[in-house]
Formats: sequence, C-alpha cells, structure tokens
Amino acid sequence: VRLANEGPAGLAAYVCGELGHAWAVAERLDFGIVGVNEGAVSHAAMPFGGTKESGLGREGGNHGIDEYLEDKYLCLGGLDM
Repeated sequence: VRLANEGPAGLAAYVCGELGHAWAVAERLDFGIVGVNEGAVSHAAMPFGGTKESGLGREGGNHGIDEYLEDKYLCLGGLDM
C-alpha cells in the first residue's frame, strides 16, 4: 500500500483476494477508483476521477454536476397554518 500510494498518479487501483482483506487494503489506497475483485470498474452512474496528478474533481454520476451547481436557501414566512 505504501509503495502504491507513493506514486505521482492516483486514477485507479485494483485489489484481488479474500474480500475482508482486499476491502481493508482498498480503503487505504489513495486512488480515485479502486476495483476490489473486479477489473471493469467504470460505470456511467458512478463518479470518475483520480487523486494526486490524476486530477481533481469528478465526472459522471451525481458528483460530476456538483461543480456546476450553487446551493440556495429559501425561507418563506407569512404562512398562517
């Protein structure tokens, strides 16, 4: 894990093995996408993006539109209920 995380890029990583151990390793990896016992990790409904020199932010899924949205709070008074 240390050797993998020391690299300059962080788009995708893959871990194979017993599920509990592989999941624990995947959580410690500094990558934007991690496949656990799976090689085909890309899906249109999921966010796509990396860490470090592999980019900032996400594309796709609900996360991809967040950078283009602004939150707005509306408070409406004067309603007698």
